[in-house]
Formats: sequence, C-alpha cells, structure tokens
Amino acid sequence: MSKSPVLEVKNISMIYHTLNGEVKAIENIDFEVYEGEIIGIVGPSGCGKSTLLSIISGLIKPSSGQVIVKGKRITKPSKNIGYMFQRDQLFEWRTILQNVLLGLEIQNKVDKKAVEKAERLLDTYGLGEFKASYPRQLSGGMRQRAALIRTLMVEPELLLLDEPFSALDYQTRLAISDEIGLILKKENITTLMVTHDIAEAISISDRVIILSNRPATIKEIIDIKLTCPENRWSPINCREAPEFRHYFNRIWKELDIHV
Repeated sequence: MSKSPVLEVKNISMIYHTLNGEVKAIENIDFEVYEGEIIGIVGPSGCGKSTLLSIISGLIKPSSGQVIVKGKRITKPSKNIGYMFQRDQLFEWRTILQNVLLGLEIQNKVDKKAVEKAERLLDTYGLGEFKASYPRQLSGGMRQRAALIRTLMVEPELLLLDEPFSALDYQTRLAISDEIGLILKKENITTLMVTHDIAEAISISDRVIILSNRPATIKEIIDIKLTCPENRWSPINCREAPEFRHYFNRIWKELDIHV
C-alpha cells in the first residue's frame, strides 16, 4: 500500500428532506482506501450503500463531509472515477469494440494506440473473437467483462462497483465474479465494491466495511486474511480457505439481519 490514500471519505453524512421531515440516510462515515486495495461494502438492504457510492462518484452532493481522490476534492463526476452499475449499460447498436472505446470516444481520445489497447484487453480477457459482435450476442457474464474493460480503458484512479453481478444467475455470478476479481488484482485497480453477498465480499476483498441500518454508520472494518496460495489466488479458491467460515460468521453476526 502507498502511504497516501487513493480515496479519503471524511465524515460523510446525507440527510434527505421530505414532507414528513428530515430523513438521515448516512451519518459520519469515515474511511480510506489505498492503491490496489479492493474494499467490499456490505450492509442491510436499504441502508444507503448505493447512496454512498453515488456520493463518492460525485453524482450526489453530501449534506456534510467531503470525498477526496488522489488529493483532489470530488464535487462532481470525475473522469478519474470509474463506475460500474448493476446493469452493464452496453449500447445494443454498437459492437463490443465500439462499446469498449466509448469512454475514450467521449473524451475525443480514440486513436490507433487506443484501439490496439482495447483489442489487447479484449484478447487478454477472452473477448477478442467477439469484438465485432453485438451485446445481444454475448452471455450476461461476457457483457459484464466487456463493461469492465470499457471502464478500464479510461484508466480510472478509482473503480466503483455497485452490485455488478446481481443481475446474473448464481452459477454465472460465481464464475464472472471470479474472473473480474482476477482482472482487478492483475491490473492493480483500486476498487470499492457494494454487494449483498457476504461470501463474494470476503473472497474478493482485502477489507470489508460493514454498515449499520439506516442511518448508515460504519459498524466495523474487517481485514480479510485468507490462506490462499499466491500462484493459485482466485476468489473461488479463496472460498476454500480455512479462515473463510470465520469471516462469514463474523460479518453475518455484525449485520444482525432479522427476517
């Protein structure tokens, strides 16, 4: 880890004003993320996880507190922050290569070098032969891979993932979360990932932030240390680590979910 954090979330609070009065969504959230870290965020449904990501991305202005990325305060959406939503947001009328180049196209930065980089990433992550295909011709997992590559093309300093696998069936979700976890590690992407899946958070993340019920506060930040050989590291392999069940039970207990 570098000594200077990539992301600083400083005492963020969010209050919504309604006809019935004020509603506190988030209260005094404070944490840091360092270069190359993958941080998972879990919490009860409706506690404000996605709201927190929207604040960090600059899409929503907090009621108080500040977000700093690489020393710069975030007050509006930034090209230095990549954001993957629950849906892949691929344009059906564009080929996969054209979709992957979209971010650079918006910035008017598409050149021969950019196209070569896009093709290299598509080849590296198993989509090279589909670069001329359209999104409807790809599986859900392949579409998510393409969406991630599109985000990586603009070289964000911080990547935000808002339950990127939630629209997939369970088996596909396991496979694609494994693949994307490997990509994030290989590319050393500083990442903040919201998920409802405790096992997913443990297997991919370096640390897991547990949020309380609304108003969301940080209940605990857990360092994840799994015994998984480096030459065989993958999220799926990490689920077999002897420490995995301990972390799962600990997080489940902290969430204190009642049905």
